[in-house]
Formats: sequence, C-alpha cells, structure tokens
Amino acid sequence: MPPDWITPDWPAPANVHAFMTTRAGGVSQAPFASFNPASHVDDDPAAVAENRRRLRQWLPAEPLWLNQVHGREVACAVASSPPIADAGVAFHPGEVRAVLTADCLPVLFCDEAGTVVAAAHAGWRGLRNGVLEATVAAMRVPPERLLAWLGAAIGPAAFEIGPEVREAFVSRNSAAESAFTLTPNGKYLADLYALARLRLAGAGVTQVWGGDLCTYSDPRFFSYRREPRTGRMASVIWRD
Repeated sequence: MPPDWITPDWPAPANVHAFMTTRAGGVSQAPFASFNPASHVDDDPAAVAENRRRLRQWLPAEPLWLNQVHGREVACAVASSPPIADAGVAFHPGEVRAVLTADCLPVLFCDEAGTVVAAAHAGWRGLRNGVLEATVAAMRVPPERLLAWLGAAIGPAAFEIGPEVREAFVSRNSAAESAFTLTPNGKYLADLYALARLRLAGAGVTQVWGGDLCTYSDPRFFSYRREPRTGRMASVIWRD
C-alpha cells in the first residue's frame, strides 16, 4: 500500500483487516489529486476507475460501494447497484465494506471473535440520525463485544457549526454539551469524535480507538471544508 495510507491502531482479531486511504497513490488531477475513489464528485471517470483498480489490488473483493445520504440505513447484502445506505455490515469472509468521506467521520467495527465487520459514514447528520446505533444493531453481536475505530475526520478545532446543530444533539442528550465550544461569533466548534464516542457508549460500545486525525488541518487528507471541490478517502474493512 502507499506508505501514508492509515492502518487502524486497534486490537482487532488477526483475521480482520482494515485501512483508510489518503490523497496519495492515485492518478486523479487537481483538485482531486491524486487518489480519489469517489465517482460522485465530478472527477474524470477514467481516473476514478483506475484509482478503484489500484484499491482493489489490496482487497479480496470489490467493496460494496454505497450511495451515502447522511441517513441511518445499513446495507448487509451485495447489490447490483450501490444501495442507498450510510453503513455496511459483512458476515462472511472476503466481503469488503467501505465508506467514502472528506471531513465526515468513518467508523469501522468488528467483534472480538472476528465473525462480523462493518463500516459507517457518520457526519453530524448521520450521528444525529442514529447511524452508529443502527450499525451496532445490524451486527447482531452483544455491543460489549464490539470494537470500533474512528478514522480521520474534521477535528474539534476546525468544525464550526450553528447553534441549531448543537441543539439537535443537546436536546436529546444533555451530556453532548461537552462536545461543543462557543466561539466569539456566536457559533460553536463541534467535536465529532466526542459525539461519536457518546453515541457509541449509549449503544453499549465502550471499546473505541482512534479519533486523533484531522482532515482539515492535515494535508494528507481531502477536506470538503478546506476545498469544496475535492475527492474522498475510502475506509475499508473485511475478514478472512
């Protein structure tokens, strides 16, 4: 793999494999340079196809690509076209699940026994809508036996949102207040990682790793906030 692609630092079983791509290792031209596997951002389709071909060489099968809509639907079966969903679960060896992000939070899951894996796309709307809880439920494993890894997302020093976003979380759980910091202009800085940990804990998942990479400040990553016309990173997971 390209040397700066990210391998999760988590105690997953030996038969579980996962990584997150960066901007490096592809053929796309600016502003998508260079490894953009997303087909919905107006990149050259031939470049996207080549990037996906390069990704595929590190995988046992083609990923189940999703039509992500910031919802809570979870896809569990291979489809002829990308299903409308923001998470995917795999119960069988060699099935690859993937999400595409550029500031939103990718969350990878597995169980302690290595029998099931999942990938979820969790921006603030997905977190509010319950995509992580829906993913945990779809994995059909007691949540205390699940492991989660939080991939690169926009960090708490860069993610400015309006008071309505804060209210969407705090109105449901007052503990979410700690994930928001008021700014001098009356807006808030939001900590996606803290919100995800809170939602995971509420679903019974306490074995959580990652959460220390900022897409906005780290030039290795695409960032929609930094460059609205940009590519996406892929976070993928599968089991033997």
